[in-house]
Amino acid sequence: MSFISYLINGISLGSLYALIALGYTMVYGIAKMLNFAHGDVIMIGGFTIYIVATTLGLPPLLGIIVAVIVCTALGMTIEKIAYKPLRKASPLAVLITAIGVSYLLQNVSLLIFGANTKLFTSVISVPPIPLADGQISISGETIVTIIVSIAIMIALMLFIKKSKAGQAMLAVSEDKGAAELMGINVNATISLTFAIGSALAAIAGALLCSAYPTLTPYTGAMPGIKAFVAAVFGGIGSIPGAFIGGILLGVIENLSKAYISSQMADAIVFGVLILVLLVKPTGILGKKINEKV
Repeated sequence: MSFISYLINGISLGSLYALIALGYTMVYGIAKMLNFAHGDVIMIGGFTIYIVATTLGLPPLLGIIVAVIVCTALGMTIEKIAYKPLRKASPLAVLITAIGVSYLLQNVSLLIFGANTKLFTSVISVPPIPLADGQISISGETIVTIIVSIAIMIALMLFIKKSKAGQAMLAVSEDKGAAELMGINVNATISLTFAIGSALAAIAGALLCSAYPTLTPYTGAMPGIKAFVAAVFGGIGSIPGAFIGGILLGVIENLSKAYISSQMADAIVFGVLILVLLVKPTGILGKKINEKV
């Protein structure tokens, strides 16, 4: 396989990481919370589509719509039950709670679906596009994943900058207390942020399971961690930063597997992250925040 093929596959994988990282960066940027259960919400989205499209035999598009509804409701429920009582708690308490929610979702899925790997039928029917006289082809999953990731990034940026709810999110991200004094419903704004992030998780679940057509209760765990790395890499809290970080992470991982070692690829990815943070601790597009004391 040529360098171009590896690069295309890396961009495809990076687009998945970018889409998941957008959910992370939305929640952190607004609520200043690291929702480590995000990867498991992706898994729930994948299982929802599997049940609707494969088990029930209904159209895949309907499965995606149902998954978006289920994941949005799940995300808002998690926020209300697990995170809302910890608004004024220490970041460590929120982090431990997020890890607990992650394990809860995994184990509930194990009880319901079992540990056996499910074969996922792709929800994408776009034909591959041949390149270089047919020697290289871009799969339909790759094409759709890249287009969807770019479209969602642009839509989120426009939503934040142009809509009233987006402006409220910016105000809450700057100062929750001041935003409340201005008449902004902080709790509703944070719930909306979780709803958007969880809806993105459902879409990411559809694309992830279509590109890698297997499904287990642990499907979202490692992609979730790598997407978090991508968000930090690009500058957590920055929407374009999350996208750039995801793409770079996917390309680095795929080229590392191709030219260095498939077993060392993850170590190389995390090593590059450490180097970037040593040079620029805020990430590629992250901004340094000066706190008043």
